Amino acid sequence: MNNPPRVALFADCFHEVNGAAHSCRQLVQYAARHNLPFLSVHSGPRTELIQEDSVIRLELQRGRTTFPVDVDFGCDLLLWRYAKMVKNVLEEFRPDLVHVISPSDFSGLGAYLAHRLGIPIIGSYHTQLHEYAASRMRQSIAFLPSILREAVVNLVHRASLRGMTLFYMIPRMLLAPTPEICHWLGQATGRPCRLMGRGVDTARFSPEWRDAKDGVLRLGYIGRLTTEKNVRFLARIEEALLTMGKTNYRFVIVGEGSERVWLAERLKQVEFAGVLRGDALARAYANLDLFVFPSHTDAFGNVVQEALASGVPAVTTADGGPKFVIDDGITGFVAATDGEFIARVIDLTEDAQLRQRMAAAARAATANRTWENVMSNLYGHYRELCESAAAEAACRAGAGHLSGSPNQKTKSVTYPASAAKQEW
Repeated sequence: MNNPPRVALFADCFHEVNGAAHSCRQLVQYAARHNLPFLSVHSGPRTELIQEDSVIRLELQRGRTTFPVDVDFGCDLLLWRYAKMVKNVLEEFRPDLVHVISPSDFSGLGAYLAHRLGIPIIGSYHTQLHEYAASRMRQSIAFLPSILREAVVNLVHRASLRGMTLFYMIPRMLLAPTPEICHWLGQATGRPCRLMGRGVDTARFSPEWRDAKDGVLRLGYIGRLTTEKNVRFLARIEEALLTMGKTNYRFVIVGEGSERVWLAERLKQVEFAGVLRGDALARAYANLDLFVFPSHTDAFGNVVQEALASGVPAVTTADGGPKFVIDDGITGFVAATDGEFIARVIDLTEDAQLRQRMAAAARAATANRTWENVMSNLYGHYRELCESAAAEAACRAGAGHLSGSPNQKTKSVTYPASAAKQEW
């Protein structure tokens, strides 16, 4: 197609502080910078339609039927009360495709309306919801005997994985942040899956923000303080440091969540910075000497990449997406076990030259990981979907003509109303 595709994004999170919301905001900003026709439907403090040059944002206020999913994020069980309003906006905007991001309220509404209007759907994978569900369930029923507890956890894991897989069978094409997830998701759904990485703002996140000069070794964690992030492991790291006789250190924890109280009661040398944004966040990253990210459930790990851009080596687990961000042994370490994780942290706390080499390599490694490149590649996937939908519509029109159906017509690519009826 010659013209840029007209995209309607349904984002279950947008203003929140998490990787999925950040990716959605970056997509909207990319469309605005390049004057691309774009509609974003997402939650907001009030219901309003905002026109900003080529970008339209329809913000919908979640209501009292919203149940909490995280500290600043929920799911509105009655969001579909806005269906008629959103349908009217969609019909006026006339998108070539609808982009949904997760099996939640906004994406569910977007998928339904796209199906009704015959608009092709593309779905991106941002969160390991089945892992989150299992992790939270394990903690909430910790009082049960281990055999019963694990049986319940496995049931929740299988059920949530099944539900998520069914959701991702709705789109015609999928996007995933790592080769591992891309392969699994394609096999599980039978849909073509393309890579959609994550970018980092190397101007925003830079070693130049560093101003700490007190000689204290700072180990940092930045992200939600929730059970699925495995943040209680930070207490085990501190225990190992103290056993080694180390005292000139401090944990710097940026973020909020249900695990903060537990950490505050157990960590001895810690600074809780809360949620930071802008310059304060960039400075917090740059003042770290080592970034520790013990999560086993992250699909990508934007914060790890932001730490690297800030010139901070990182230690991550071998599970999930962060291992694809780290060049093991060069920009940080990928640990296969808890014991190895702690050993690598100790190595980096004891060897200043190793930290310095990894810090320089980390900064250099992020030079080309820009959001501009990520979103440019994403629009290539958008075009691929539109061309596929148009070709399918043309085939159907041709078949209808050969079978003697004179009323069968090929719709315009700019609004393929009959191009891609989704199979539910």
